[in-house]
Amino acid sequence: MPAAPPSPLAYPSAPPLGMPAGGVDLRRGLSTALVVLLGVTVAALILAFVGRAGQYSVYSDIADGATVTGKTIDEANDADDFAVVTFYLSTAVMIAVTVVWPIWFRRLRLNAEVYAPGQHRFGSGWAAGSWFTPVVQLWFPKQIANDIWRASSPQGPQNVRRGLLNGWWVTWIVSIVMFLAGLVEFGKANGKAHDEGLSEFNGHIDDMASGLAMIMFAYLVTIAAAILALLLVRQITAMQEQRASLPPQPGGAAPYGAPAAPYGAPAAPYGTPPPYGPPGPAGPAGPADQPYPPYGHG
Repeated sequence: MPAAPPSPLAYPSAPPLGMPAGGVDLRRGLSTALVVLLGVTVAALILAFVGRAGQYSVYSDIADGATVTGKTIDEANDADDFAVVTFYLSTAVMIAVTVVWPIWFRRLRLNAEVYAPGQHRFGSGWAAGSWFTPVVQLWFPKQIANDIWRASSPQGPQNVRRGLLNGWWVTWIVSIVMFLAGLVEFGKANGKAHDEGLSEFNGHIDDMASGLAMIMFAYLVTIAAAILALLLVRQITAMQEQRASLPPQPGGAAPYGAPAAPYGAPAAPYGTPPPYGPPGPAGPAGPADQPYPPYGHG
C-alpha cells in the first residue's frame, strides 16, 4: 500500500524561543515592559490612595463637628494639593500602560490566530481599537481575551480555566465605575463649597467625604486590578510560549464545542473511518456536518 500523504498542519512548527517566526512572536520585550509598568502603577496607586486618605481624614473631622477656621481650610487645601499631585502621578503612569497594553494585546491576538486560525470573533485590529471605542470597550476586549486565552491554552480549549482572567476584568470594570462616581460627587460638592464660601462649607462636607470614600474604595479595587493584570501578563505569556513549544497538531484545530484530543496528540491511523459517514443524497446531515458556534463563545 502506498504511504499516506502527511496530514495538514494547523500551525507551523514552534519557532525558537524569543524569535518571531511563522506568524508567532514570542519576544518578551513588550511583556517585560508591561510587567514593570504595572508594578510602578501599583506603587503610584498606593501613593494616590494615601493622598485621598489624607483628604478624607480632614473632611471627616470637619463632618464630625470640628470647628471650621482658617487653619482648618488651610489643612484641607494642603490635603487637596497633595491628593492632586499623587493623582496626576498615578495618571501619568497609567497613560504609559494605556500605550503599551493595546500593542501587547494585539500581539497576543496575532499569535492566537496562528494557534487557532479562523476561530476568533474579532479581527486583530479590534484587539487594539476596542480599548478606545466608546461603549463596546466594556465587553469587546473581554471577548477577545476569552478567545486568546482559549487558543493559547496548552491543555486545549476544552480545559480552559479563566478565574484569573475573569477576576481581572471584574475588578477593572468596578474600579472605573466607582472612580467616576466618586470624582463626580466630590467635585460637585467641592465646587459648591468653594463658590459659596466658608459660611456654607459645612453644608457640603458630608457629600465631599462620601465622594472621597468612593474614590478610596476605587483606588483599592484598581490596585487589585493592576496586580491581577500583572499576573495575567505573566500567565498568558507563559501559556503562549508553552503552546508554541508543542508539536504541530495534525488535522487542524478541533472546532469549538467539539470533543478534542490534547494538543500534539497523534492523529488517528491512516484509513480509520470517521465516526459519521457522509450524508446520503436525501438523508439528513449527520452530527459531524452540523456547524459549530464561534470559537470562544461566551
